Amino acid sequence: MPAKYVSNKDETIPLFENPWLERLTHIHPATPAVVFLPIVAWFLWLGVQGGASWVMSAGLVVVGLAVWTLTEYSLHRWVFHYQPTSAIGQKLHFLMHGIHHDYPQDHTRLVMPPPVSLPLAALFWLAFSVLFGAHYEPIFAGFLIGYVVYDTTHYATHHWKMDSRIGKFLREYHLRHHYRDDDLGYGVSSPLWDYVFGTVSRRVRGDRQAA
Repeated sequence: MPAKYVSNKDETIPLFENPWLERLTHIHPATPAVVFLPIVAWFLWLGVQGGASWVMSAGLVVVGLAVWTLTEYSLHRWVFHYQPTSAIGQKLHFLMHGIHHDYPQDHTRLVMPPPVSLPLAALFWLAFSVLFGAHYEPIFAGFLIGYVVYDTTHYATHHWKMDSRIGKFLREYHLRHHYRDDDLGYGVSSPLWDYVFGTVSRRVRGDRQAA
């Protein structure tokens, strides 16, 4: 459903009265890369040390990237856009994603805070180690690369000048999700699963273009 109030300005609102909690919600866009790329390198090294060749590791990284794209789509569609009915659920929804749709140009709340992303990454690490067993490390590394690409792309679609053909497509595709079809176009770094599940947001003449 469309947001009741949408601000296209680079502005924000406070989420917490506690200044420490409030500060944790404002994140520099480079944070995911700074935090997770060293972890990616570590898991790639672990994979090679565990017997995976670099060629095999590269293939498993691609598997991890594919798993990420499905995770990105699933979280965005079925978690971030779930519409709870309880008061507590609605507050949690606003904290997780609702504020982003009301204030999509808020440049300090476009990437996930490490106090949230790191515990989630730990849960996925445990799941990958169980599901994929031996040589899961490169798969997890690829998954984290996908996450970094997603968060960086998300910020870029709102605040960077994206002149390449792919960049223009991704920017327009995501902004249509915000300004025309918020029940379509759940892929941010890739529209792949929108095509699979029939939720593609298609361009029409007169589409609103956000700055």
